[in-house]
Amino acid sequence: MKIIVDAMGGDYAPQVVIEGAIAAVKEYGIDVVLVGDEGKISSLLEKSGYRGKNISVHSSSEVIEMSEPAAVSVRRKRNSSIVVGLNLVRGGLGDAFFSAGNTGAVVCAATLSLGLIPGIERPGIAIFVPTLKGASLIIDVGANIDPKPTQLLQYGIMANAYLRYILNRPNATVGLLNVGEEESKGTGFVKETHELLSNSKLNFIGNIEGKDIFSGKSDIIICDGFVGNVLLKVSESLAEAMKEFLRRNLMSNPWGKLGLLLLRKSLLQFKKELDYSEHGGAPLLGVNGMVIIGHGRSNSKAIKNGIRVAKEEVEGRFCDKVTEALKII
Repeated sequence: MKIIVDAMGGDYAPQVVIEGAIAAVKEYGIDVVLVGDEGKISSLLEKSGYRGKNISVHSSSEVIEMSEPAAVSVRRKRNSSIVVGLNLVRGGLGDAFFSAGNTGAVVCAATLSLGLIPGIERPGIAIFVPTLKGASLIIDVGANIDPKPTQLLQYGIMANAYLRYILNRPNATVGLLNVGEEESKGTGFVKETHELLSNSKLNFIGNIEGKDIFSGKSDIIICDGFVGNVLLKVSESLAEAMKEFLRRNLMSNPWGKLGLLLLRKSLLQFKKELDYSEHGGAPLLGVNGMVIIGHGRSNSKAIKNGIRVAKEEVEGRFCDKVTEALKII
C-alpha cells in the first residue's frame, strides 16, 4: 500500500510531516510518497537518520499557502504539492492522499482531479468528536456551506457506510442538527432534509440539538458545512480554554499544585480524549478516491494517525462500499 502525503501542508511542515511519515511507515508497514520541495525533504530525511526504503520523494515546485483562495490557487498552482499529490492518486501511483494544508484547496483539487463517487453531488468533510459514549461523526464541517437537502441525505449514507465498513459499527444512529427536536422546528431546508432522512433506510432518530452533541445521543450528526465549521471551531476553542482554566486555577495555590500532582494520570487521560491528534485526520467523503485532511496545526503524531486513517480507508475499500450503499438507501 502506498499513501501520498503532502509534505508542504500544515503550519509546521515539512519537519513534522516527515517525522509523522517516518513513524507511520515503521508502525504500519506501508509505503509513503512525500510530495514537495525535494531538496528540503531529502535534507530533513537525512538529518532524521532514516535509512529505510519505504519513503520516497516526488518533487513539486509550488505550495498553496493557508491564506490563499482555494479555487484560484488550484488553477494557478498546478505544480503545487496538493495538486501534484492528488494527480498521483488519480494516475494509480498511490492508494490514498493525506494533507494538513489548505482545506479548501484540498477539497477543490480532489473534486477536480478524482471526481465524485457516482450518485454523490458534493463532497463533505467528516470529523470525530469525543462524547460521553465514545465518539460521534459530524458531517459536514466546511466543504459545502450551501447544500441541498439531497446532499445532506447523501452525507448520512456516506457517514453510515464509514462507521459500518471502516470502524465496524453497524446500524449507527443518525441525527439532524437543528434548533429543536420537534419535526416542525427549523427552516424549510432543514424540514425537507428531515423528511428525506425519515424516508431513508438509515437509522434516523430525528432532530438533535446543540446540547446533544457531546452526550453521544447520535453516532452520526448531519449538518450543513457552515453550521458544522462554526461548531468545530467553537469546540476546539472551548477545549483549549477548558485546559487553560483548569491549569490556571490548579496552579494558583499550593493545594491546587498538590491536587494537580495527584490527578496527573486522570488529567492526562482527559487531555487525550480532547486531543485532535488522536484521530489524525478528517475523511473527505464523496470524492472518488481516499482523501484525508489533517488539522493545520498537526504535529507529528497527528500526521502519523492521519496516514493511519488513510490506510484504513484503503483496506476497507470505502469508495466501493459507498457505491453499494447508494443502491439500497
